[in-house]
Amino acid sequence: MRSSNPVFTRRGFSRDGGYAGFNAGPQPQTGNPYAGAPTNPYAQPGNPYAQPQVGPQGGAAVPPGAPTRPGVMTIDSVVSRTALTLGTVVAAATAAWITDMPVGLGVLFALVALGLALWQSFKREASPALILSYAVFEGFFLGSISNAINAAAPGAAMQAVIGTMAVFAGVLFMYKQRIIRVTARFTQFVLAAAVGFILLSLVNVVVAMIGGGNGLGLRDGGLGIVFGVIGVILGACFLALDFKMVEDGIAYGAPEKESWLAAFGLTLTLVWIYLEFLRLLAILQGE
Repeated sequence: MRSSNPVFTRRGFSRDGGYAGFNAGPQPQTGNPYAGAPTNPYAQPGNPYAQPQVGPQGGAAVPPGAPTRPGVMTIDSVVSRTALTLGTVVAAATAAWITDMPVGLGVLFALVALGLALWQSFKREASPALILSYAVFEGFFLGSISNAINAAAPGAAMQAVIGTMAVFAGVLFMYKQRIIRVTARFTQFVLAAAVGFILLSLVNVVVAMIGGGNGLGLRDGGLGIVFGVIGVILGACFLALDFKMVEDGIAYGAPEKESWLAAFGLTLTLVWIYLEFLRLLAILQGE
């Protein structure tokens, strides 16, 4: 099962398993296109990442989910790189906030961040420099737009941060407790909903540019509130997909460099959720 997150669609560590916890070993799956040698580079017969590893005393093999060999993706490596990437975003956003960066300049930085994100998404390997550069420019944009919205709707920025953290914690808890099951059908539904959401947003922007006003009204009033809630829910669904991709990378013993891609994907999703919360709160406080 492929992820709808563009960061992971080119990766092979994926399995159609459902909802096992982190560090779970790969389970044989019938009809899973990613468990076989032709598709999954980490399940190839000659790939050291997919081979059972012998214990230090020659005992039982250690499953790929708990490798003794260094240089593989672990939950610790994902957490540390995610913390570094998000920390860079927060530091850049703080600098933009303190310096009162103009929103116009922030939008320019957002376009640069978008270009860097697309560049990394289509690269075959993770580039830490590229990912951290994206984090810097994205942080500048978030700081400038948050400062502007917070001036019009006091407290909105902090509430958006708290909301984003709550969504992250809630989705992680439900994923670990097997309440959320990431199946092929779930992934297809999220992908279809995300495509529709993005297309509607683009149409709304085009209509606003041509006819002026608020376009289709998707970003203000009652319809804007509904659209914002849908955006937050979609972000939560993407988080579940990200957790599944991290789980599979660990289970299949992906190289440690893949931790940067996991951090990048999680950062993209958290930025999405934060921006949707920020817009939603701005609408609610403007009512």
